[in-house]
Amino acid sequence: MFNLYNEILTEHNLHPNNKCSLADATHHQHGINPNCGDEITLSLKLNNNIIEDASFQGSGCAISQASTDIMIDLMLDQPIDKAKELCRLFIGMVQGTITDEKELAPLDEALTFKNISKMPARVKCAVLSWHTMETILDKALQNSQ
Repeated sequence: MFNLYNEILTEHNLHPNNKCSLADATHHQHGINPNCGDEITLSLKLNNNIIEDASFQGSGCAISQASTDIMIDLMLDQPIDKAKELCRLFIGMVQGTITDEKELAPLDEALTFKNISKMPARVKCAVLSWHTMETILDKALQNSQ
């Protein structure tokens, strides 16, 4: 299991699918982890409360970069409410407060980060982009009302 974790993390860190600029983004949000210097900017293209496209730019440790890339893969084509639920599940999993395998199943490849909860110094790295995504989605919902 650890080897699979390492392979997935390494692949998404070294060859991210979503690390680029997004020219037609409708929303941007900057996130920073001052503890270790991770810094990202998420860009989303929302249409009728659906995440049509997303990307990120920034730098940081392998965990923060891979977590961001995997998160974006998971969020594409999701409605805002489903995306917010995925954020809640991931953050709960990484913080060790949600452990039920069935409840966590929608996280798919993001389940790779399940054992981060045993590495407290790395939790903030893993959740940075997920908290940043929550902020964008909350702002988008406020602006659409």
